[in-house]
Amino acid sequence: MSKVPPPQLSVEERRAALEKAKSSRQERAAVKRAIASGEISIFDATNDPRESIRRMKVIDLLSALPGVGKSRASLIMERRNISLTRRIGGLGHLQLKALGKELALSKGDLARGKLIVISGPGGVGKSTITSALRGDPRFWISVSATTREPRVGERDGVDYFFHSHAKFMELIERGEFLEWAEFAGNLYGTPRSPVEEWRNLGKHVILEIEIAGARQIRAHEPKATLVFIAPPSWDELVRRLTSRGTDSPERRAARLALAEQEMAAASEFDTVLVNESVEGLIAELVSLATA
Repeated sequence: MSKVPPPQLSVEERRAALEKAKSSRQERAAVKRAIASGEISIFDATNDPRESIRRMKVIDLLSALPGVGKSRASLIMERRNISLTRRIGGLGHLQLKALGKELALSKGDLARGKLIVISGPGGVGKSTITSALRGDPRFWISVSATTREPRVGERDGVDYFFHSHAKFMELIERGEFLEWAEFAGNLYGTPRSPVEEWRNLGKHVILEIEIAGARQIRAHEPKATLVFIAPPSWDELVRRLTSRGTDSPERRAARLALAEQEMAAASEFDTVLVNESVEGLIAELVSLATA
């Protein structure tokens, strides 16, 4: 079946179409300038009856807000389940209401994400919890830096940021870590920049670190929320720590001794959550973060 050729426009019709397109661009640009200067709010724009504005993409409207930009605009829409291709004329009442909750006083100030530190004894399930939270768009799981060699399958910037010892020491001197420590001959730390970047984008950042690291965070970031993950019982923790058949008796004894020390630190934390079920604990963490 042959294709139907597009209609042929006369010179006058083509000129009129070009003028209309130009006028639409100018109208959209004027609205974005008015939003950027604070003359109007985005909600004033959503009530604009002009076709050129109603066909404007919501992400372009949000990006015009001071301090928002494309990245924050995308996160705002993601958090409220609004398609990135949605146009202003297609926004429903509930979606407008949801945008209102995201934008403080209609000025586009995206609430800064919280810094939540998760710690607790080995074997309590911290890694399982953070892994389950990775798919939640409200959270970002911090990636640690280390001087140890990458293991098979590990990717730089995904599993760890891998640095030489000299580079790591340079970053320490420049204050680039929120916390750092030495373990088994290698250095480990939490890079400050990505944590701040994601918090500024409205994500709640989760740090899964050891007790000593949590204490450093408390000293440098007093507004951080420190969460201690506790086992359902001491006997259950002992079972988990001693179930590894590859550990020597000496290694098992050392694990238990360390776990006792770590359990004693629970009172230093803002909140203690008992890991009776991963789903229940995650629900508590989400409630804590979004309260």
